[in-house]
Amino acid sequence: MAVLPREIRKRDGTLVAFDPEQIRRAIDRAAAEAGVRDPGVIGKAARRVVDRVAARFDGRAPTVEQVQDAVEDTLMTAGLADVARAYLLYRSRRAELRDSKRMLGVRDELKLTLAATVVLRERYLRRDETGAVVESTGEMMDRVAGHVARAEEEFPPGASAHWAGEFGRAMRALEFLPNSPTLVNAGTELGLLSGCFVLPVEDSLDSIFTAVKDAVLIQQGGGGTGFAFSHLRPAGDPVRSTHGVASGPVPFMRVFDVATQVVRQGGRRRGANMAVLDCAHPDIRAFAAAKAHSEHFENFNLSVAAPDAFLHAVQDRASWPLVNPRTGETAGEVDAAELFDLIAAQAWRTGDPGLLFTDRINRANPVPSLGRIEAANPCGEVPLLPYESCNLGSLNLPRFVSGGTVDWPRLTGAVRLAVRFLDDVIEVNRFPFGELEEAARRTRKIGLGFMGLAELLAMLGVPYGSAEAVRLAGRIAHRIAAAAREASAELAAERGPFPCFGQSVHAGGPPLRNAQLTAVAPTGTISLIAGTTSGIEPMFALAYVRNVLGRHLIEVDPLFERTARDRGFWSEHLMADIAATGSLPDHPSVPADVRHAFVTAAQVPPEAHLAMQAAVQRHIDAGVSKTVNLPASATVDEVKRIYLEAWRAGVKGITVYRYGSKPGQVLTYLAEPPRQAPVQVDGAYAGGCAHHVCEY
Repeated sequence: MAVLPREIRKRDGTLVAFDPEQIRRAIDRAAAEAGVRDPGVIGKAARRVVDRVAARFDGRAPTVEQVQDAVEDTLMTAGLADVARAYLLYRSRRAELRDSKRMLGVRDELKLTLAATVVLRERYLRRDETGAVVESTGEMMDRVAGHVARAEEEFPPGASAHWAGEFGRAMRALEFLPNSPTLVNAGTELGLLSGCFVLPVEDSLDSIFTAVKDAVLIQQGGGGTGFAFSHLRPAGDPVRSTHGVASGPVPFMRVFDVATQVVRQGGRRRGANMAVLDCAHPDIRAFAAAKAHSEHFENFNLSVAAPDAFLHAVQDRASWPLVNPRTGETAGEVDAAELFDLIAAQAWRTGDPGLLFTDRINRANPVPSLGRIEAANPCGEVPLLPYESCNLGSLNLPRFVSGGTVDWPRLTGAVRLAVRFLDDVIEVNRFPFGELEEAARRTRKIGLGFMGLAELLAMLGVPYGSAEAVRLAGRIAHRIAAAAREASAELAAERGPFPCFGQSVHAGGPPLRNAQLTAVAPTGTISLIAGTTSGIEPMFALAYVRNVLGRHLIEVDPLFERTARDRGFWSEHLMADIAATGSLPDHPSVPADVRHAFVTAAQVPPEAHLAMQAAVQRHIDAGVSKTVNLPASATVDEVKRIYLEAWRAGVKGITVYRYGSKPGQVLTYLAEPPRQAPVQVDGAYAGGCAHHVCEY
């Protein structure tokens, strides 16, 4: 009797266990796409393939191609031509993807999308002195895991190999990814692993240009920077040393913007900054309108620091004092509602400025004795003290769905591993200058978050923005926060608490290793690598055209494509229809439950966007990056309403984006009506907000 092979040879030559169940699943999927639903027919075909492989190889290891040939031949001889055709098309698509990756010179054992592979090749994978890529996608993960696990040598000695394996397994499985600078710089000469920093800017040329220099050093290593410009004297204020007058914060912001642009031209990554100005600053009008011209401040996001008193004044239509930060004296008064109108009108026009609710931020400040928080990182989700950094990582939620539900124990285990990883990052991080390292070690803040929420909801058949989705998002955030706190307490018992624990809000409770544990980033490029949706954002489009390697390719959301093929309603015509609008049409071939589950951003009302952000924020230490997407027809009054509702909802910051309000947005409906031409995205678009490419 013929013996079934125990192993199968992959395309890279390695041997893995031979699993007949994979053959059945492949035939099942091809059959579903061909409209064949008879389990008996599928099972019989799968058994014939297994028998044929056993007879031909008699215990020897076949190659993947040889098994696939057996599947194709068996389906044809069994009279299942339509199923064979669907299977052949799948093989053809996979072969084309492999050929494209070979053209790029990238070895990809993680089976990433072509867009993800292009991004990794351009910005992440190591190169030799000739510029050739010298590591595969999996080797990149191993490099990062091994470098970060070096911190484990002290806890206790000899433990690094074990933890390098654990970190590498989670990253190769795309269950967890750290922020981009960690992926790029771990194990390299630069060695800067933190995503972003906040730098102080005081009212002197020495402080201003020291901040410019420090920002350049950080951005050279791929990090972003945030600044509060609120301490700079206003335009027209006297300068005693020169008998001249001050230019105010906005002209100095241009210096930072130009410096960022220069560094950006010499590196592999775009620079990013956050500028914050207090709404009581006399130059607040100029700041709010700073991006009125599209060519100004391309490397900056803008946020107005809005304390509770200002928003109460807006509601009461009261006057609002403008205070000179140099003297502390009132420089004039404005109508709070009129100033709020200006801020909202500019956000309606350009997407900037957003608001930072600074009183709420400081009520959550874990170490208030170290000072008041005035600024945040470039995407706004991590408010920080001067010189502090955001050391971020995100869990890929869809990887923790099993049997139609969230696998809570496995998610908890991943949280504990991720907290350990991020704490280790602080140990091996190479900071550009001493103040950054001192601040990072003083509080040991980390920011563990998650991505793929929209994909998880669709997998479970829950519409994004529904009451059920909001409850589930809050439950996930709560579970992650609780598990992270337990993991930090365990690390504190093993390694000691953060140095400022005794003067923190945590004093008196169980010692913690980290003053701050959770933050939800936009995830941008790492969600593209992970093949999932960005942060907690909804799907912006289910299908779109992406320009990759000079070709315009229709790219379909992977979960929707799997669903369409498995449910038997996939067709090229349907995908073209979806690519024209980005969302599901009322197509008779699409089941109602699928239309119900696969919701895109344009179908989510602003209140539901905000409810999702607030539900997650209730359980998150730092902030939650979220954009409230608005249609082109939205009004300034709607922006004002959203800003006020966000404050009342308890979030720490708010950003809106009205479709089409910013030139060069990364997702565009090309024609009106939309069905005349497809939705088109740029090469780095990861499925989040239309105007934003997050590098961090």
